[in-house]
Amino acid sequence: MEFAKLPGGEVAVRNSRHPDGPALVYTIAEIEAMLLGVKDGEFDHLTAGG
Repeated sequence: MEFAKLPGGEVAVRNSRHPDGPALVYTIAEIEAMLLGVKDGEFDHLTAGG
């Protein structure tokens, strides 16, 4: 995954293996919520060890 802050303050996220593919655009609040969820283990069930 690649993250890029856009001039309007939003964050674009794209698949680094397909850089010419589409990017999803999120607000700062959405990115913060996702990162807090990652830190809190909300996505651990998606990994091999989860």
